[in-house]
Amino acid sequence: MLSFLDTLTTFPLAELEVGNHFYWQLGGLRLHGQVLSQAGLWIGLLLTASVLGTRNIQRVPQGMQNFMEYALEFVRDIARNQLGEKEYRPWLPFIGTLFLFIFVSNWSGALLPWRLIKLPVGELAAPTSDINTTVALALLTSLAYFYAGFRKRGLGYFAKYVEPTPILLPIAILEDFTKPLSLSFRLFGNILADELVVAVLVLLVPLIVPIPVMLLGLFTSAIQALVFATLAGAYIHEALEGHGDEAHEEH
Repeated sequence: MLSFLDTLTTFPLAELEVGNHFYWQLGGLRLHGQVLSQAGLWIGLLLTASVLGTRNIQRVPQGMQNFMEYALEFVRDIARNQLGEKEYRPWLPFIGTLFLFIFVSNWSGALLPWRLIKLPVGELAAPTSDINTTVALALLTSLAYFYAGFRKRGLGYFAKYVEPTPILLPIAILEDFTKPLSLSFRLFGNILADELVVAVLVLLVPLIVPIPVMLLGLFTSAIQALVFATLAGAYIHEALEGHGDEAHEEH
């Protein structure tokens, strides 16, 4: 028994990490410097692209303006398809920001896999390959659809937990917990798995073999961003709808 406890003490499972990360110590607070720096870099890239694309708007778009308009149309279609023509406009910035941030973050890990570029401390990795990032995005989505439902229906929003029967109350509450869990773990698991596969192949056969896997990773990364944004829109649409509203429309 003592030897087993000694083994657990020697190998604390809670401190196991994937990859070599670096941290910032801010007083008594320990911050994940790698995730924060990478996330800040890609947010800055998106802001720069948006400024360049809207700085000198032309009637016939060219260059960066053309690219930004294409991106806007794409995220607008995502929001409109999920929320409908009447409801999508207020939520377009939120859903569009989610998609673009996740898309750029995912691609950063697929294009710059671990160990391909050596750093003095830590390794390059997508912010979305860290569970803290994906959980934060999932919790923001949960707050968004709670806010959407409460703003439109007031306290009547909570009637959905006991409709059509109060017996379903535990299931409805459990559903609110499973939504952010599924969102965060799906994104985290797929991006981390892709980076690990590419990292192993880069170490074993660094020239040709990793390239097809990296291309597949680019496709998978784009799909994961689309899935996250689509589900976020679907959850907000579900919160905006109500049994009372549906009954009124049918009437």
